[in-house]
Parts: sequence; C-alpha cells; structure tokens
Amino acid sequence: MATLSNLKSEAKAFIKRKSGPDEVIRIIPGSAPGNASTHYVLYTAFDENPDCLGKILFDVNGYWIYDGEMLSVEEQEQLAKFIINYVEPL
Repeated sequence: MATLSNLKSEAKAFIKRKSGPDEVIRIIPGSAPGNASTHYVLYTAFDENPDCLGKILFDVNGYWIYDGEMLSVEEQEQLAKFIINYVEPL
C-alpha cells in the first residue's frame, strides 16, 4: 500500500474539530536524513506564536501514525487524508 504524497512544501488544511471551533492547520513537511519515512509537523495556522499540534509520520508503505496528544482520531484522519490526497496548486 505505497502512498506517496505530493505535499512537498508548507500547506494549510481546514479541519472540523470534534470539540471547539473548526480550525486551519499549517502542515510543514520534513524528513530525517538517511530515513525513508516522511513526517509532517502540524501547527495552528494564524497564531502569532503557533501551537505545535504534533506530527503525522508516514512509513515507506504509506501507513501513518500520529505523534502527539492534541488531535482526536477523527482530526488526525482528516489531516492524513489531506496530506495523502494533496495536489500542488498550479
């Protein structure tokens, strides 16, 4: 199940929050040197001092895991789906 994302630079995603107001999340891609997996660091989008909401890590087979405590499972799934289906704007 190899799923490669087209998200190579910073992007913003709108998520429907389980509790509280819906929010725009800033997603910043990164990868560890010598590691085939990719991770995406998640921040609140429009705050002067943004909160880090954790990371979503993808392995070489396209499976993902959330590393954090701030997002519900539904919110994690929304962001993982956004990353997997991302299409670079023209």
